[in-house]
Amino acid sequence: MSGTVDAVRGSRWLQLTFGVICMCMIANMQYGWTFFVNPMQERHGWERAAIQVAFTLFVVTETWLVPIEGWFVDKYGPRIVTLVGGALCALAWVINSYATSLTVLYIAAAIGGTGAGAVYGTCVGNSLKWFPDRRGLAAGITAMGFGAGSALTVVPIQWMIKTHGYESAFFSFGIGQGLIVCLLALFLVAPHKGEVPEVARVSLSRRDYTPGEMVRTPIFWVMYAMFVMMAAGGLMATAQLGPIAKDFKIAEVPVSLLGVTLPALTFAATLDRVLNGVTRPFFGWVSDHIGRENTMFLSFAIEGLGIYALSVFGSDPFAFVMLTGLVFFAWGEIYSLFPATCGDTFGTKYAATNAGLLYTAKGTAALIVPYTSLLTTWTGSWHAVFIAAAALNILAALMALFVLKPMRAAYTKPAAVLTPAPAA
Repeated sequence: MSGTVDAVRGSRWLQLTFGVICMCMIANMQYGWTFFVNPMQERHGWERAAIQVAFTLFVVTETWLVPIEGWFVDKYGPRIVTLVGGALCALAWVINSYATSLTVLYIAAAIGGTGAGAVYGTCVGNSLKWFPDRRGLAAGITAMGFGAGSALTVVPIQWMIKTHGYESAFFSFGIGQGLIVCLLALFLVAPHKGEVPEVARVSLSRRDYTPGEMVRTPIFWVMYAMFVMMAAGGLMATAQLGPIAKDFKIAEVPVSLLGVTLPALTFAATLDRVLNGVTRPFFGWVSDHIGRENTMFLSFAIEGLGIYALSVFGSDPFAFVMLTGLVFFAWGEIYSLFPATCGDTFGTKYAATNAGLLYTAKGTAALIVPYTSLLTTWTGSWHAVFIAAAALNILAALMALFVLKPMRAAYTKPAAVLTPAPAA
């Protein structure tokens, strides 16, 4: 095995590919969950809200444990952490297939979140280490696997649920996805000194900050607050897309685009998933060329304007499809921009742990999402929710230019000429 690993070590693009495939294999843990909710409700008579508690537990454990998992990656390497993560993901879905009580379902969610977080944090952190010269692009490509990877299995999962039951789908896909992650984990390695470019075209950290040092800096908490502001709006759109379409009374209205006709909600959900993945490497690549903060300002502002436009024009089916697509396209890039900015600011040595600490902002933002339903109930419409989300996005865009950018100057070296990358 060591000889095989040595053979693939020299190719950082191959390492990136392994990470992307691993991310695709865990994507269903979050984005495929929605297909199982109704079948579980019909089988067991559980309340839908009670079933969705499992999803909340998954998101919390998937995000808040990443710093611990990242510490293991920085200390022991990516292979063992990804291997354990893949096994836990498989175990979680196998437990789901046998769960006959909500308690067991919740336990499985916590196990699955721990496993998915281990794989996610490892793959993103490892990409930052292998690509110091293209952190935005590498983190974006890796995150794309998680954002769009589940699109590959939408039809197979729905078919298996319909023909064999949701239990069989949980069991079969759980084992299959877990095995692939475990297999690829055996080939994941961190770069040795000299295997990656020493100098990048973007500004680099003046030194490597330990996680403890990082959380004591004001700039970390500025980035954390911006991450929460941006994640909250997107997670709201992810969780509430169906209810919003239903309240706008356009969920089942046919929409035709590029020769394809689908109900508005189905069209929007499909388009959103694809754009949520594509945006991550796109804006990551853009940020490598025009700078992290400039890219944040551009994308965050588009997100804010898109959410506001959705509140005004969303009752039109065609506008609903196009505007939700814009919202997801301008939102998903946070999962490439923030890890890349974290690596630029605080260095490479502890990249997995540091990026993991910042990633917990997603879990914090997830706690805000349930309150959007309460706000809608209090006000009688989604308008207040949209305005609040748009305001947070515009505020984050302004903070990128006028707060984050000047603060980062004290932590980074001036951008240098790019040193040629190793021939890999």
